[in-house]
Amino acid sequence: MLKRLLFVVLSAAILVAFESFAVITPAAEPEAVVVEPATDVVETEQIVDEQLAEMAELPCVISRFDNLMRKVGEEEGQDWRLMSAIAYSESRFIEDLVSKQGAAGIMQIRPVVARHFNVPVEDIDDTETNIRLAGMLLSELDTMLRMPASTPKEDRLSIILASYNAGIGHVLDARRLARHEGANPNSWEAVSHYLKLKADPAYYELDIVQSGKFTGSGQTLGYVSEVMRKYNHYCTLAS
Repeated sequence: MLKRLLFVVLSAAILVAFESFAVITPAAEPEAVVVEPATDVVETEQIVDEQLAEMAELPCVISRFDNLMRKVGEEEGQDWRLMSAIAYSESRFIEDLVSKQGAAGIMQIRPVVARHFNVPVEDIDDTETNIRLAGMLLSELDTMLRMPASTPKEDRLSIILASYNAGIGHVLDARRLARHEGANPNSWEAVSHYLKLKADPAYYELDIVQSGKFTGSGQTLGYVSEVMRKYNHYCTLAS
């Protein structure tokens, strides 16, 4: 009897001890997974942010067209301040200005210029196209004039502007006359002098003159002077 009692007590003790140690450990909660952004994605976002910052509009100091002038000038290889000076002289920045000769827009582009560059004539009413055509024309005039790299900037720009205003034919005639008489054909002083002489039959009837009589020298010289004065002023206002 005593042995049976001891057996029962011992069995109960063993059972209690087993239950105290055999506690089932609850399953651990899964750790939060942190997904790091891919390096190339971060770099792309940084590049986009930088581009947006660069595209932010700069303050306008010459006209409300400054940023458009900068954009087109850079794309066409022209100084946007010179193009702004041309726009001031041509139209006072009036977009819908049309001359009696059909020149239109702030750069006063004629239909013949649009056709020359294979641009629909109606597109010259678009301001960006108008400015772009002016930039393209300035670049072509510079190429056609073939002035040496040593030509002083003031002379180069003045001769190009005279071609823009009077037509390159009359300017080429003036340069031929200058060369014919021993003057410097790359000097604006000499070219302007012979532009004035092209109203004289003693000059415009010479065989080397190909574009005939020219009576608009006063207007052209005034135009060049005004644009260069404005350009030099704009250069002090903006870079």
